[in-house]
Amino acid sequence: MSSSKPWTPYRQIVIETYRGPARGGHGSVRARPVAGEFYPPTMSVECSKEMRTSFPLGTKFRIYAKETSREGSPPFLYTHYSWPYEVIE
Repeated sequence: MSSSKPWTPYRQIVIETYRGPARGGHGSVRARPVAGEFYPPTMSVECSKEMRTSFPLGTKFRIYAKETSREGSPPFLYTHYSWPYEVIE
């Protein structure tokens, strides 16, 4: 893995924010892949809370993410909170 771009083994995708059920201290602003992306919009995206809450609901972002899972939970997409992202709309 390259130390200058640690996100290189990840897939670049477009996600959007939406209001969903609050989970713990994570708030109710969630993120999901947009329709037509490689991953279905039913998948959750674990990403920066600052990114999700600093823009209006429905904002679309281009991020680097990979599919992962935790024991006992469905697969989800993960991107590190400090990695770059691009606001699309």
